[in-house]
Amino acid sequence: MKIVHSPRPSLSAPRPAPVFAATLVCLLAAAQAVASAPLHLEAERKGDRVVITVDGVPFTEYEFGEEWKYPHFYPVNGPATGQSVTVRRTDPFPHHTSLFFSCDRVNGGNYWQQGLERGRIASEDIRLVRSSGDDVVFEQDARWVRPDAPSPFADHRVITVRAPSENLRVIDYAITLRALIDVTIERTNHSLFSARMAPDLAVDGGGSLINDRGQSGEEETFGKNARWMDTRGPRGEAVEGLAILPHPQNDWMPTPWFTRNYGFFSPTPTFWWTEPFQMKTGETLTFRYRVVVHSGDPAPAEIDRMLENWEAEHGK
Repeated sequence: MKIVHSPRPSLSAPRPAPVFAATLVCLLAAAQAVASAPLHLEAERKGDRVVITVDGVPFTEYEFGEEWKYPHFYPVNGPATGQSVTVRRTDPFPHHTSLFFSCDRVNGGNYWQQGLERGRIASEDIRLVRSSGDDVVFEQDARWVRPDAPSPFADHRVITVRAPSENLRVIDYAITLRALIDVTIERTNHSLFSARMAPDLAVDGGGSLINDRGQSGEEETFGKNARWMDTRGPRGEAVEGLAILPHPQNDWMPTPWFTRNYGFFSPTPTFWWTEPFQMKTGETLTFRYRVVVHSGDPAPAEIDRMLENWEAEHGK
């Protein structure tokens, strides 16, 4: 960009009147406030979905119908293009369903891969707590079910969605698992909160996978402990991506990550367990995650600040 310098005013040139200067400062402050003001969200229950819009534009849908293995978000639209940054039911491994929480090898059941008879996470109740405003909030109760087997878990989810700026969308996801019977989870690579990115944003499609330690790609990030992970890639003249920030109070933090260059990533320790994990009847386990959907190319320091702000909001 060519910068053109205006001539320096002479000493005799009239200075701006104080009233004008004060007005200019107020206008600039007002413009900055408008630019950084959060966008308006709406949430509506439509059958077996919660549909969420940002300033009237579709952002995401939370689906929980009986035909699905587990509740999940799809699409998860990028702020710049309006195209989903995630994908579901695609090769390889079509059991990945966009943005979701699930687990395999729970008391012998499979609540992750195809085949509802192997186990599924069934919605029992969903409630809109706040359906309009700077954020929307809904709660869900679900039960992990399998034919001819007792349910290992009931869970309670609280989901908050915000759009703090034109180029950011934030999903705060909290889930509490309650053991209905004694539960054993065996070592598995299929577990907990996960994202399957659209192919054009994956490393194999020309995108990048990075963590807070400056490591990138599957070779450097697989099995490595990290505070957050981000996948991003070019879309025409824009860049879009999605970051997962597990809360520092989650168990096993900072957790190892299961990553794949084709677009899958998950903060989960279960693949590296040396012994099965066990819970007694009535015990609970809570996980919280912040999902940041972004346009642009945020620096790692910016994502660090998002995590630090979340810690400050909700306690360390």
